[in-house]
Order: sequence, then C-alpha cells, then structure tokens
Amino acid sequence: MDHASFFSSNDTTQKKRRATASRNRLGGYLFVAPLLLWLAATILYPLFSAIALSMQDIRIIGTAGDFVGLDNYARILGSESFWQAFGRSAIWVVGNAVVQTLAAFTAALILNQRFPGQQFARIWIILSWIVPTVVVVIIWRWLLSSSGVINYLLMAIGLTAEPVGFFGAPTTAATSVVLINAWRWFPFMAVTLLAALQSIPQELYEAAAVDGATAVQRFWRITLPLLQPVLFVLGLVGTLLSFNVFDVIWLLTGGGPSNATTTLPVLIYDTAFTRYRLSQAAAISVLSGLALLIFALLFIRFMAPKQEDES
Repeated sequence: MDHASFFSSNDTTQKKRRATASRNRLGGYLFVAPLLLWLAATILYPLFSAIALSMQDIRIIGTAGDFVGLDNYARILGSESFWQAFGRSAIWVVGNAVVQTLAAFTAALILNQRFPGQQFARIWIILSWIVPTVVVVIIWRWLLSSSGVINYLLMAIGLTAEPVGFFGAPTTAATSVVLINAWRWFPFMAVTLLAALQSIPQELYEAAAVDGATAVQRFWRITLPLLQPVLFVLGLVGTLLSFNVFDVIWLLTGGGPSNATTTLPVLIYDTAFTRYRLSQAAAISVLSGLALLIFALLFIRFMAPKQEDES
C-alpha cells in the first residue's frame, strides 16, 4: 500500500470513529433527555415560581398581588426573627452533624467486628430510620414526658428530684430535638460507613499490625483517610438534609418554647400559613436556598478529597 492510500484509509477510519462518537453522544443525550425534562419540571419551575412569588405582596394562596420588587427581601433581611432563625438553623445543623457522626462512627466500627448476633444487629440498627416520623415522635414524646420512662429512671437513680420538662425550657427543648433527630437519622450514616469499612482491604491492617501500629494508629492512618470520600458525601448531603428538616421539629415542639426551636423551615411555614405572608415566606425560601448553594460550593471547594497526582 502506498503512502496516499494509507493516509486516505486512516482519514476514513478517523471520520467513521468521529461519526460513531457523535451518534453515541446524541444517543446519550436522548436517553437522559426525559430525566432532564422531569428535573426541569419538578425543580426549575417551582424555583422560578418561588422567585416570582417573592417579588409580589401575596398574603394568602390563590389571591392576587402587586409587584413589589425586592421589598420582601429587604424586609426579611432587616428582620431580627429571620437572623435568629438562621442562627438556630446553623446550631441545629452543627449539633446534628456532631451527634450523628459520633454515633454513626461508633455503630459502624462495632458492627464491623465479629460477635454473636452481628447480622441481627446490622438489621436492627436501621429500625429507627425506616419507622415513620410520626411514630418516632409519639414514642419520644412518651419517653420524655413527665411520667415517662426516662424521667422515672432519672428520679430512680437520684439524678433528679422531680420530673424534667424536656420540652418546657428553650435549652432542653433544643437539645432534645437535636438528639431525637440524630437518633432518627444516624443509622443511614452508620450503614453507609459500614459498607465503606468493609471495602478497605484487610491486608493494609495486617501489614500495619506487623509494623507495630496500634489500633488507634491504624484508625488514623488507614481507616480515616480511606473513608474521606464517603465522609465528604455524607457531610454535604447530611448538612443539606438536616438544614431542611421540618417534620420532627414541628411535631415535637411546633417551634417553641419561645421560638427556641424555630429554624428557617419552621419560620417559612409559620410565615406562610400562620401569619399569612406567602410572598415573604417565598423570599425566606429563596434566601435559604441561596445560603445552601453557597455552603455547597464552599464545602466542595475546600472539603473535597484531594486527588493525588499519579507519578
């Protein structure tokens, strides 16, 4: 074969490959198009509707309103109740993150060991996660009531002389709600961490043990670094989900006492359906979404696991 024929054949092959790649990309776009359209209908449309609603002065659903521009945002940003709710939401997220992470790590490390009833324990731990929220709330309100089991045990062992009003004071109410919500959701994190732990090669631990590494050193040098990708995802998704929790707080305390548990989702509900300020509630929703977007971008920018350059 001469040089001209060779290059002509090579060009033809490359054109066929490009055409095939183009058809594959087009096919991929066609396959994901229904999902993208569905996401646009269920996410983008409500988002733009909320933005449009926040720039009007609508009070009750279904009524008309005039265009007011950014007046609702100015009113909300100048409201002390908004910033107090925002601060409580931040405390809520941090409290849940700390409690859930510690509980999930402890549970995952225990379940990763061999002991009698291991399989039963792995199944039992997800019970609090699959039980409906209303059932969880009823159980905990009964346990923490003045005549409940927990107050009985506290008085029986002499820690308190009288029943504790867990939902009667701002501090105890906020703490109780955080602990209950963390108990509700830590099994999801524990099961995820357990799956990640089981994917770590045991040869790494055996080699480290031969080199004289203690259990604590193996955890810090092997376990924790290899779990960073999973922890990153759990930290991001868990924070976003915790920030938007409404049902547990509303069913337990309704945002009280004295607004001690009024986070932004509770404030949005109260503004829209108790004080009948629908447009202001929409403005709070947009500001909350913007805050979560900024957090997600910063979290990804600074907390994403660093990829090591291959040599």
